Amino acid sequence: YKIIKEDFKMGSNKYYDAAQDILKYIGGAENIASAAHCATRLRMVLKEQGLANKEELEKLDIVKGAFINGGQFQVIIGQGTVNKVYAELIKICGITEMSTAEVKQEGAKKLNPFQKLAKILSDIFVPIIPAIVAAGLLMGIMGMLSKFGLDQYTNTWWWMMLDWFSSAAFIFLPILVAISAAKVFGANPYLAATIGGIMIHPALMNAWDQGAGYETIKVLGIIDMPLLGYQGTVLPILLVVFIMSYIERGTRKIVPELLDILLTPLITVLITGFLALAVIGPAANIIGVGISSFLTFAITKLGIIAGLLFGGAYSSIVITGIHHSFHAVELGLLADTGINTLLPIWSMANVAQGGACFAAFLLTKNKKMKAVALPSAISTLFGITEAAIFGVNLRYKTPFIGAAIGGAVGGAYVVAMKVGMTAVGVTGIPGIAITNSTSMLNYIIGMIIAIGVAFAATMIMGIKEEA
Repeated sequence: YKIIKEDFKMGSNKYYDAAQDILKYIGGAENIASAAHCATRLRMVLKEQGLANKEELEKLDIVKGAFINGGQFQVIIGQGTVNKVYAELIKICGITEMSTAEVKQEGAKKLNPFQKLAKILSDIFVPIIPAIVAAGLLMGIMGMLSKFGLDQYTNTWWWMMLDWFSSAAFIFLPILVAISAAKVFGANPYLAATIGGIMIHPALMNAWDQGAGYETIKVLGIIDMPLLGYQGTVLPILLVVFIMSYIERGTRKIVPELLDILLTPLITVLITGFLALAVIGPAANIIGVGISSFLTFAITKLGIIAGLLFGGAYSSIVITGIHHSFHAVELGLLADTGINTLLPIWSMANVAQGGACFAAFLLTKNKKMKAVALPSAISTLFGITEAAIFGVNLRYKTPFIGAAIGGAVGGAYVVAMKVGMTAVGVTGIPGIAITNSTSMLNYIIGMIIAIGVAFAATMIMGIKEEA
């Protein structure tokens, strides 16, 4: 009993001391506005970020890296340990436990307008990624079955069901986006879903059949409204729900409380539905198609150059935290072209970070960095890059440059080979499952190239060990 008791005390003191050390280098307890933790990181909003000493903090044995993202000062500690350090931290500071969502809201106050827009898009699209991934995986499976000649069973019950399952998330994408956007914009998600339903109503022509032409009707004698649905589109419903949030709040202010439950939904649906079909939807659709056409043109006409630029720059964009906002663009590409040509490039940039991180593992003589670098390098193969980027590559600088070179070369290869994906959000090895059946081999070769070039470039440049 005495041995167990002493071990418990030592463990407790260890995490208490770690919390004290961390506080020492972030400006003290009084500099913390709010704090939470995720699976591996402490997430803190500091009153004065300039008071934090990142260099000294990263020298602590328990700390694997530190960075600022989304207005939060994040300290990488590790799974299973971070919650124990956090428990001691909030005791010392005398603050209440907060969720990561609450800390994100607090951190958002420190963002500039561009970062706030990126965060809004991220908050909207990240929650719906699982549905898109499931649909994309099914599309990939059907593509593989077709390659092996099984598409001869298209009239069988199981093939028809797979077809329905794989297309549902894209057909009803406006409803998914509407619900998620309503939560972010502070609107009623069920009214937003209703508007999404209006925009894909069966009475309207299916958006994927518009190549054959579509009818229009005269509205108010001045507007030629297309009788066209918005299946699979993103930007139209995004703008519509944003405007709907103001219409709903404005209506609620002027409608008597007694009639609120009756009139507010009615007026909101009538006004928003009209604007969605007659004004906002058609205009936003043109903009969305324009963006997709530009990206398709860049990748098709510029080819390798586009791959080099996008692949080399992506990891630098990840540092800013705005990369999640790309999901909106990728979904637009899927809706307009049926293929995501950007995600393979992002995947090359991600795995290249792993190649550079593994080179750093071999080059460094620091035992602590070796312990961090190897698992961080492996995690990039599954799409998790934060530990490699912030914990290793940026600290040594040259590995980050090496990763950019690897990402650029890998990106150029997948563009040249016309590699495409059927979903969003999945990179690295898991990304093989959502890669077009005709592109899988080239996708794998692209990853090998990206990892190999990043590894070689980092080994050639070497690293400068800290004193």
